[in-house]
Amino acid sequence: MTAVGRPLRRVDGQAKVTGAARYTAEVALPGMCHLALVGAVIAAGRVLAVDAREALRAAGVLAVLTHEDVPKLAGSPRLLPSLVGQAAPGQSFFPLQGDAVRYAGQPVALVVADSLEQARHAASLVRVEYEGAPAVVTIDGGREQAYEAERLFGGLMPGRVERGDVDTALEQAAVRVDVAVRMATNHHNPLEAPSTVAAWDGGTLTIHESTMGVRATQLTVAHLLGLPLSRVRVLAPFVGGSFGMKAMVWPGVTLTAIAARHVGRPVKLMLTRAEMFASNGHREEQEQQIVLGATREGRLSAIRHDKLSVTSPFDDWAEPATGVSSQLYACRNYRGVHRLVRGSTMTPTFTRGPGEALGVSMLEMAMDELARRLEIDPVELRLRNHTPVDPHGNPWSSDGFPECLRLGAGRFGWEGRDPAPRRTRDGDWLIGTGMAASAYPVAFFMPEQRARARMHADGSAVVQTATQEFGTGVLTMATQVAADALGVELAAVRFQAGDSDMPNSTAAVGSSGAGMVSSAVHAAGEALRRQLVQLAVGDEGSQLHGIRADSVSVHGGRMTSTERPGAEETYTGLLTRNHMADAEATGSWRPPPLDTPHGLLTFGAQFAEVAVDPELGLVRVRRLLGAFAPGRVLNPLLARSQLMGGMLWGLGQALLEGNHMDPRQGRWAATNLADYLVAVNADAPDVSVELVEVRDDVVGPLGAKGVGEIGQVGTAAAIANAVFHATGRRIRRLPMTPELVMDPAPDPSTAF
Repeated sequence: MTAVGRPLRRVDGQAKVTGAARYTAEVALPGMCHLALVGAVIAAGRVLAVDAREALRAAGVLAVLTHEDVPKLAGSPRLLPSLVGQAAPGQSFFPLQGDAVRYAGQPVALVVADSLEQARHAASLVRVEYEGAPAVVTIDGGREQAYEAERLFGGLMPGRVERGDVDTALEQAAVRVDVAVRMATNHHNPLEAPSTVAAWDGGTLTIHESTMGVRATQLTVAHLLGLPLSRVRVLAPFVGGSFGMKAMVWPGVTLTAIAARHVGRPVKLMLTRAEMFASNGHREEQEQQIVLGATREGRLSAIRHDKLSVTSPFDDWAEPATGVSSQLYACRNYRGVHRLVRGSTMTPTFTRGPGEALGVSMLEMAMDELARRLEIDPVELRLRNHTPVDPHGNPWSSDGFPECLRLGAGRFGWEGRDPAPRRTRDGDWLIGTGMAASAYPVAFFMPEQRARARMHADGSAVVQTATQEFGTGVLTMATQVAADALGVELAAVRFQAGDSDMPNSTAAVGSSGAGMVSSAVHAAGEALRRQLVQLAVGDEGSQLHGIRADSVSVHGGRMTSTERPGAEETYTGLLTRNHMADAEATGSWRPPPLDTPHGLLTFGAQFAEVAVDPELGLVRVRRLLGAFAPGRVLNPLLARSQLMGGMLWGLGQALLEGNHMDPRQGRWAATNLADYLVAVNADAPDVSVELVEVRDDVVGPLGAKGVGEIGQVGTAAAIANAVFHATGRRIRRLPMTPELVMDPAPDPSTAF
């Protein structure tokens, strides 16, 4: 292969920076009108009455729809994650099907008008009368009613994972460490707010949608509206970020289609930034506790991992926090339990590094405390507990964890670090360093993936699959894979995506995009190349006629064979001579079964240096370094970009991002980027990414794992551990805001 592995710049880069790339909110169709949502201002109760008279009199208003006007759904919105390749409503409750109010911000009326401004103005004129009911919106408000979840993630994962005898092992452990951390809610906030355009042509529906899964959107809307799949087409050529919120299909998409059918015109919905906070899921408020038992030599003997979080009134949803903590280290005794509080909120959802972004961080904060207690270097402690097999005794499909630890430590300059806290200063700043392991599951829930490849007689090629570009660089990566599979130059290949009419590709969630898309594209390219080679060896006019097909190799669109040196055939010449304008083939790839006898994790290690002002509580991250082993790296430039983005997300998780519910009103305290803080360029430190390539023959034909989420996993822990090293104090809340970090006020009784 010659294209795969090269740091090729994005093939869509010019289109994006010049504005030629079109996003959903930029779609303008003839006769298009606009939709605005009226959100509930109570967290629980019911709608008694809706007065739309003033809104209907407003200029440009075409319709106001309430639960009395919106038709009943043809299919129930059963919750399933989008990765499984079925309909994927974000929650099992669909608004405007009755008078019930289940969370603040829930749509209770729809306003359709000629312009966006007219629709939003008219929405402000709709008067809604409510009957309120008691609402639980926080962990503290519902702690007494918490229950253990039997299944999570739409029923795909158990709420409890257990092996060995944890309680006895903890009682007998020479050393015990107990760490509990509380984390505020996180929201996604991509640059592009969710947008939908729906247009009907008779009984056929076309949806332009900002989504991570055109197929998931097609399946969901068709299911809810009772339409044949052949009557629903979803288009998403470019998506301006997601981080998980656009992986599931939220009610606004189907409501837009319902509104368009009602008024008989195309309709566009563009959520405001404030509406995003209560319309597309979130990472739930949660508490996690890790208890470690270990020998004096630092060998883990027991891990107990408990999580308590807020879910919706209608779904048992929690990010599964135990997927990595149950596997990362050698430990015979393990118990992980998820407990839930039913709150008056929408169902939480995937958020970058779901479950493990915090679950691994809890484990790694505890490991740092264990290292300190035992006076063992934190890197050495993790190396001592490394395991070459998963808890079932299966070898990892590929490892690389020790290499990541050693490479990261070497590049960061970890050796010689003074482990004692509060020893290093730079003026008024306390300087600290910390590290943490990273690991993320390799997802194999998806069904068969397909792609189509077409070679034209002029030597150009088109490859298609129904994925979408939401910032990861999939168009570039797939172009490289296709070029090598076909045996042509990069410039000859055009990769097309973002259309549900193309061959099946599941929503690119769970860091699965690179693996599943590359595998399907590789299969399609190989199938077409084999087809053309067979044509050549069977063509009497070809110089390769009569030789063995398996002796033929293709480079730059030219076929040669070791069996007949000097003989040559080109794709262009072959197709032209056979009077073929093009040739086409479809390739498919089916992931390994869930019971494959291999452990499936992607490994890494994170290192951080911070400066802390102990009087003001300010934390400045000066350096971040991550070393990762994602199997085969298809494009190191794209991989580093994804990993760097994840690490900066981890910085935000550690220091900035957090939202809280007003327990009286059941509404989010922050609904804009002035109050909900995300990392910006001024916050970004020097970020270094190191890649450790390891061979993996299990995860797919190219051996590639995803890197979209592992970059965040462990970053918050590395920063928290560095803050401890700087200050000597453990912070038990995320984000670590200044009031938590600053040194406590001195006790007046001790003053002179």
